[in-house]
Amino acid sequence: MLYKLWRALWKEILLLKRDMGGILIIFIMPLVLIITITLIQDSTFKNLEGTKIPLLLVDNDKAEVSKIITDGLKKGDTFNLITKDLDEAKARQAVFNGDYQMAIVIPENLTENMNQSIDFKVQSIVSSLGVGETDTAVVQRELPKAKEIHLYFDPVTSAGFKSGVKSSVNEMVATIENQKIYAAFQDQLGTEDDISFDQKFIAFKEITPKGDDEALPNSVQHNVPAWALFAIFFIVVPLSINLVKEKNQGTIIRILANHTPYYVHVLGKTFTYLMICMIQFLLMLAVGVYLFPYLDLPKFEVAGKLPELLFVTFFAGLAAIGFGILLGTLTDTQEQSAPLGATSVVILAAIGGIWVPVFMMPDFMQTISSFSPMNWGLNAYYDIILRNAGISQVLPGVGLLLLFYIVTVLIALIYERKKHSI
Repeated sequence: MLYKLWRALWKEILLLKRDMGGILIIFIMPLVLIITITLIQDSTFKNLEGTKIPLLLVDNDKAEVSKIITDGLKKGDTFNLITKDLDEAKARQAVFNGDYQMAIVIPENLTENMNQSIDFKVQSIVSSLGVGETDTAVVQRELPKAKEIHLYFDPVTSAGFKSGVKSSVNEMVATIENQKIYAAFQDQLGTEDDISFDQKFIAFKEITPKGDDEALPNSVQHNVPAWALFAIFFIVVPLSINLVKEKNQGTIIRILANHTPYYVHVLGKTFTYLMICMIQFLLMLAVGVYLFPYLDLPKFEVAGKLPELLFVTFFAGLAAIGFGILLGTLTDTQEQSAPLGATSVVILAAIGGIWVPVFMMPDFMQTISSFSPMNWGLNAYYDIILRNAGISQVLPGVGLLLLFYIVTVLIALIYERKKHSI
């Protein structure tokens, strides 16, 4: 039996040698894809990672409130403030032309207007309570009209980003107003103690699991494993075509006539194409480690993670091979196997988070993605790359990939046996 298995393996190697053009495509196409897609997506991933966004700031107030807003925007990790000499009209035009994503225009006399409004309300409250000294002139004066801080957004800006910016600016303004109201009451009531409300009564603390400093992958951490998986699963096409050719040429009949079980034939293809899958993955790793830094992209770090990555790759390759064997067994012509294989791989990649990461998808698509074997492999890669997971932590995803291989191959074997027993 071992001799038959070796001959089946050697037969597959000879077949591959006759189609060197196809083999080169299997290796070169994923490398071109990973370089192209990573370069395209890099800026998008940088925005997700918190790279500062250029923001035009037009300060017409130049007083206390505008200074607090400016300092608050500078302290965050979101915006890179541009305060060059601009008026509101030029800032608006620059944003609407797409030169900048947003602009904030602080109106004139904002601080003075806020102080007058707060004094008016505090004096009115104190007067109604009959407590402290009341400035009749202030109470009798009309409430000043509220000033507006203008926010200009590029029309293509997402609603979520707009909402986040509005909330941030509103929070800063509300904090300033509260502090001034407390100070005004303290002054009106003649309180001698220095009551400070700078300290918040409720605070927030972000807690992440140990070793999970990076919640989201960067462009390289996503695209290297993602497109490696796509390359691995794309062998479904040549593998299924190979099987169909052998059926049409009568190779399968000759193998069975020599008392060689069909499963030996399947194992020969499994071992051969598994070697191809491992080579594909190592080439993708080499691009991420050695080439990407020269393209001004982050380096793909594999230090201490290579055994775990290869472990996942082994079972991802099995899942892809099982799928290819199933398609090649069920189809009868190359016209059936080639488009069916290519289309199914593209669909599995799309819903599995290869093109667009799952965390960017709508909720219902995130649910659907859990049925894609590519998603099982990608999540296992994420666990290793982002969470420093060991082999034991990725066993659930690897187990699903192995189960997928077993089920697909069993279906192929049962179908082939029934077909030849008729």
